[in-house]
Amino acid sequence: MKENYTLPPQAYSQHDDEIDLKELFIALWKGKWIIIFTTFVFAVGGVLYALSQPNTYKAEAILASASDSKSGGLAAMASQFGGLASLAGISLGGGGTDTKAIALATLKSRQFVNAFVHKYDLLVPLMAGEKWNEAQDTLLLDPETYNQESHKWVREVEPGKSPKPTDWEAYKEFSKLIAVSESKDNGLVTLSITHLSPTIAKQWVDWLVIDLNAWVKKKSLDETRSNIHYLETQVEKTKIADMQSVFYQLIEEQTKNLMLAEVQEEFAFKVIDPAVVPEEKAGPKRALICVLAVLLGGMLGMGIVLIRFAFAKKD
Repeated sequence: MKENYTLPPQAYSQHDDEIDLKELFIALWKGKWIIIFTTFVFAVGGVLYALSQPNTYKAEAILASASDSKSGGLAAMASQFGGLASLAGISLGGGGTDTKAIALATLKSRQFVNAFVHKYDLLVPLMAGEKWNEAQDTLLLDPETYNQESHKWVREVEPGKSPKPTDWEAYKEFSKLIAVSESKDNGLVTLSITHLSPTIAKQWVDWLVIDLNAWVKKKSLDETRSNIHYLETQVEKTKIADMQSVFYQLIEEQTKNLMLAEVQEEFAFKVIDPAVVPEEKAGPKRALICVLAVLLGGMLGMGIVLIRFAFAKKD
């Protein structure tokens, strides 16, 4: 017969590993000079860093989709001839929403940005700008990046690379300056440029709106002309009278769209509120930088004191 044995209760030794708030406060008080010194160093560093940063200015324009005004006509035309167009193998376009989405995507595309930079020769002010001279309204360039006298790039690069910035570098830098936001309430689009020079920021916004409308318009016209050419080819190929009638109707609608688009300057976006030269700086937020530096220094100082206290208590 097996007997059940119960193990005697074990006496667990209680180690004093619990955190005592009083000890922590005492440790922080003893290490107050470390905390004060670290906070002071970070505060001075934050102030110097904030003062070394140049002012930036933001110019913005409020835009509305130009296709919204004609979306009703496009929708009616698409519903009437959309099925016929799909049978013919072409697209009549999707209306205002598609045009707006295409325009916004184009605005952030590498192809458009690089073409924009090259068209207006913006590589130097984009990549070599250092600060803005308010008295003369001129952009001062970094002499270690670009030599104005010889008109040559002198920046230091890795061996084998050209001192002149590449299209990829220009696109990345431009992407930092441009911002696009769309309101969910009314669908208005805000396009802004943040730059060292307020004059340049305003000018670039104006150029962007003009070039974006022209870019999307050209793409749409090229597509419409391609559709017309395709339909005319199909008319010549088919001998069926009903199909020829369908093709002629589609050609007529495409020709109407082509004529309307050619005379429309604000093809993708209409300017509701044009950009102006900003008078107030957008950044840097020097007060916030200083506050964050002080908080970081204080936290680091307390961390050092608590780590020293933990090791001392363990020993």
